[in-house]
Amino acid sequence: MRICPITPPSPFFDFRDSTVEAGLACPLQHLVIETFMRIARLLVAAATLTAFGCGSSTTSPSGTGTLNVVLKDSPFSDAKALLVTFSTVSAHLSGGDFMPLQFAAGASSRTCDLKKLTAAQDVLGTGPVPTGHYTELRLVVFTATLYFDNTSSDSACAATIAAPPGRNASVNIPSGDLRLNREFDVKSNTTTTMVLDFDGDQSVKDTGNGSYMMSPVISVVSVQ
Repeated sequence: MRICPITPPSPFFDFRDSTVEAGLACPLQHLVIETFMRIARLLVAAATLTAFGCGSSTTSPSGTGTLNVVLKDSPFSDAKALLVTFSTVSAHLSGGDFMPLQFAAGASSRTCDLKKLTAAQDVLGTGPVPTGHYTELRLVVFTATLYFDNTSSDSACAATIAAPPGRNASVNIPSGDLRLNREFDVKSNTTTTMVLDFDGDQSVKDTGNGSYMMSPVISVVSVQ
């Protein structure tokens, strides 16, 4: 067998050259060149597939919008104040999770005097959420208390509201976890506002012996 010097070909050679395809006089050098050509073909094919895969991607980063949840109340006549504390406000993103909304000033809960919301409304929760289609709103009512003698002195909704003096009664809440089925969309760099109506008369029932029970009745008035 003839011994030939092994000189790797230039990386810029044309591996389609007919003299290379036809074989060289030196068997060992021919083997080296054939191996190099196969590796070159594999690298070219891999680069082509990678470029095609990247070019066909349609994934784009999602944006964010702002969601405001505003609360108002239907008239409630059996007390001077009805303080209701909410511990959670969140919206369900279709195909994803519940997106929590923030309470004002980063508070862990928000208390509203429903009696002050009969002719007004106040923000319950607000914050940035991913853009997309939402299927429902979740509220968790943590506590509720009736005050019969005096009105509250604070704003309609706040992190905490001072209890009015006089007679009062805690309200039993068997289930304060509410799901409001209302579909809506949040678009990038826009604000979506959902207005809720908390029906105090329908929600609170006198069960006798100075006891009260709440089954929160809340409806979606509008989404804009």
